[in-house]
Amino acid sequence: MTFSDWPWREWRQRGADRTALRLNEITLSWRALCQQLDGLAAGFYAQGVRDGDGVMLRAANGPQTLLAWLALLQCGARVLPVNPQLPESLLATLLPSLSLRHALTLEDDTPCPDLHPLILQPLTTAYAVDWQPDRLASMTLTSGSTGLPKAAVHSGRAHLSSAEGVLALIPYAGDDDWLLSLPLFHVSGQGILWRWLQAGARLTVRDRQPLAQALAGCTHASLVPTQLWRLLNDPARISLKAVLLGGAAIPVELTNEAQARGIRSFCGYGLTEFASTVCAKEADGEADVGAVLPGRELRIVEGEVWLRAQSLAAGYWRDGGLVPLVNEQGWFATRDRGEIRNGRLTIIGRMDNLFFSGGEGIQPEEVERVIATHPLVRQLFIVPIDDAEFGQRPVAVLDAEPELDLSELAAWASERLARFQLPIHWLPLPEALTNGGIKVSRRALQQWVHSVSVA
Repeated sequence: MTFSDWPWREWRQRGADRTALRLNEITLSWRALCQQLDGLAAGFYAQGVRDGDGVMLRAANGPQTLLAWLALLQCGARVLPVNPQLPESLLATLLPSLSLRHALTLEDDTPCPDLHPLILQPLTTAYAVDWQPDRLASMTLTSGSTGLPKAAVHSGRAHLSSAEGVLALIPYAGDDDWLLSLPLFHVSGQGILWRWLQAGARLTVRDRQPLAQALAGCTHASLVPTQLWRLLNDPARISLKAVLLGGAAIPVELTNEAQARGIRSFCGYGLTEFASTVCAKEADGEADVGAVLPGRELRIVEGEVWLRAQSLAAGYWRDGGLVPLVNEQGWFATRDRGEIRNGRLTIIGRMDNLFFSGGEGIQPEEVERVIATHPLVRQLFIVPIDDAEFGQRPVAVLDAEPELDLSELAAWASERLARFQLPIHWLPLPEALTNGGIKVSRRALQQWVHSVSVA
């Protein structure tokens, strides 16, 4: 769908009294949502927010966070969502190059030097700049796997294009209700937001509470496999119709169990630079991540995945300008190793993750896919640890069912993996590293494995 006005205003024109949002236990129609956003935007304008301003939004998910985000967009701001747990030292390094003017902090009263502080102060008047789909709308920090995070900048058009591609695969419309289960400072959380705006369906946003409780009345959710396992083991009634899974290898036993409960499971492959999902499919137990979604293009060059799409970021923001993402051929080189088989992409692993043990190359993701097929393994990661004789050796960090015997798992894996691929240690995944159900950091895992001195 193409919008001539802000999406929430256009949905108001199409059905003002239809339910748009559930904020905790409060339900808002599209009319009521627009009234709230008009007042909040007027309040931000009164505090000095102008079209094109960069605004840091430092907050966890919650009703106020979502409303503030939309109101800032309505002011024409370029919103940088920031994880409130990011250390001050990292922010101090990052912020000077991002050309921000304002900061809205909803978690605490932590000051942001050199940025004008904002507060939520709705007025009785209304304010909105014109909808311009190519206006820069968001700045999203990448994972920073090869250094400091970069800020990928997307327009509203790019976000909506990303959403349109996903919705071509996953039915979501009318009274369907997607839980904002991932934070807005992560591109996957933003993907949920823009799918809701593209579809004109319903969105649920709740303050921190157990996932099973937060999902009450929801039909859609974006989850990692561990979360879905726990939901299926929860005695509470599940109203889900579809889940988009990510973050780890997906056991076929999990998707079969979900299907038996009436839940369709989808999985795919996405990047921050492409505003979330690029390839996707309905989970079928195969190792591929599906075909490219509408509006995306894919090629393999010397084993590396190259992409281009309407959802591609305008660039990385640096010192008031945009650094291009594409190479001389006009493609984004992902640094992911991949293969195309029967029109579907298989990601072999990150080129940066490959390590060598006794001269043999180990791609962690290949080993993970094999071990994740064990019915008692929920989630698993392979990380290297230094070894005087072999250079590096693989260590498994996993979340598993309590009844799993690790010695039996090691014997099971020895029948399915080459000897050099076998983990030399099997460690439980620490809760502190699961990052609230978001993508687990391999760097943090590796640092933790070294810290526990398993070698």
